[in-house]
Amino acid sequence: MPFGEVVCGSPGSGKSTYCYGKHQLFTALNRPISIVNLDPANENIPYPCAIDISSLITLDDAMSAHGLGPNGGMLYCMEYLEENYDWLEERLSELDRDSYILFDLPGQVELSTNHDSVKNIIHKLMKGSFRLAAVHLCDAHYVTDASKYVSVLMLSLRAMLHLELPHINVLSKIDLIRQYGDLDFNLEFYTEVQDLSYLENSLSSSSPRFAALNMAICSLIEDFGLVGFETLAVEDKESMLHLTRVIDKATGCVFVPPPSAPQPPGTIESPSDSSATRRPNMHALFSTAAGPIHGTRSDVRDVQERWVDAREEWDDWERAEWRREGQAVQAQKEVAKKSRIRDRGMNAMT
Repeated sequence: MPFGEVVCGSPGSGKSTYCYGKHQLFTALNRPISIVNLDPANENIPYPCAIDISSLITLDDAMSAHGLGPNGGMLYCMEYLEENYDWLEERLSELDRDSYILFDLPGQVELSTNHDSVKNIIHKLMKGSFRLAAVHLCDAHYVTDASKYVSVLMLSLRAMLHLELPHINVLSKIDLIRQYGDLDFNLEFYTEVQDLSYLENSLSSSSPRFAALNMAICSLIEDFGLVGFETLAVEDKESMLHLTRVIDKATGCVFVPPPSAPQPPGTIESPSDSSATRRPNMHALFSTAAGPIHGTRSDVRDVQERWVDAREEWDDWERAEWRREGQAVQAQKEVAKKSRIRDRGMNAMT
């Protein structure tokens, strides 16, 4: 049963960067991954691409053939992919059965909020035994403005209702949030989508004519009670690991390395007669997956401390840790070099 993600979000939210970061993380974890680019306008793909929609259709071809603009051409490309779903299905069947699949969608938000082609493609994938989660990326700087934050909430809610998938909304680029000004509330207020009535003053001062409409929208979002956010700093390993755990929990994915997988570097080799004890206890695995998520970035208060309240102190600490790690690696190389020289000298004497 293939597991994977449908990565969506507005232009510039960091979808391709996230896919590249996920590929780097999974490669380091010896976890197979394949990325499918479904953006026919994406000409500068940063990640290794297993399947590229441009081999079926490109945005320029659709625009020139039918006299369409960029938005109309993008919708046509998705409709063309839906009609030629067998092309995608055939190429997916050629991938490693154990691969985790990322589907990198275009940035046009209507594709994940009201247009049916992407939704229909996802339903076909689900019928083909795929277990998918929607990962909706939103630029974190929107939370620094109350009206933009409410817009992001509405966009996220609409995508959740339209795609009908296990859904994780993500505030991306959280490490850059301080560049856009101070937050009116703690980060937890925005990720947990707490009492939105506290936004009334900010919304009324920025657009007094629409004060009643703004509060009605806030009430609508609260009535659904569906929207919440995770945070992401794609270059932070702990942040990527936490988001991966959240997504795996949403899809029910428990990754178990195959018996042929090499042992992680730095671990102690188990005796051959205890191989049975290394087999995973499936009940324990699934119990762990269903339990609460623990980790360095699992608490949004830790995220706020890292990227908002004490970023400089954390940056200094990380740089010091990197220097110590580099010095330790260099010392190991020197020891190994001296050992090789000594061995060569002993061999020469014998």
